[in-house]
Amino acid sequence: MISRRGFLITASALTLAGPARAAPVAVTLYKNPECDCCEGYADYLRRHGFTVTVKPTNDLAEISRKAGIPAELEGCHTAFIGDYVIDGHVPVEAIEKLLAERPAIRGITLPGMPAGSPGMYGKKNGPFTIYAIDKDGKPRVFMTL
Repeated sequence: MISRRGFLITASALTLAGPARAAPVAVTLYKNPECDCCEGYADYLRRHGFTVTVKPTNDLAEISRKAGIPAELEGCHTAFIGDYVIDGHVPVEAIEKLLAERPAIRGITLPGMPAGSPGMYGKKNGPFTIYAIDKDGKPRVFMTL
């Protein structure tokens, strides 16, 4: 029989350990070889439990185009998680929503290089609008953070 003290020690240890985590989600991130903010974004994803493989390339626009991202909605780099494309400095909350809901879309994008977005310098100047790209290539608002 376990003592009250033993029970409390075990319960405290389990509470401090936190919830059990699933295996890390693999991310392949394509970026310009000279881009530091993309490395910052890769580090941001790693800090949030993703396993990130970075692949330098000079063909980002082509990679985004083939993934179905409209040119006007391209971000700074292009990442793939399973069958989804994540373009730009998309906050992890949007990625978690995407992976939890599993919508029938190509992926999500945060266009440009907004100041204060994950991996970018500067202060956030307003909400970030993350777009979903439907299977037919049409964008719609996925979420605003």
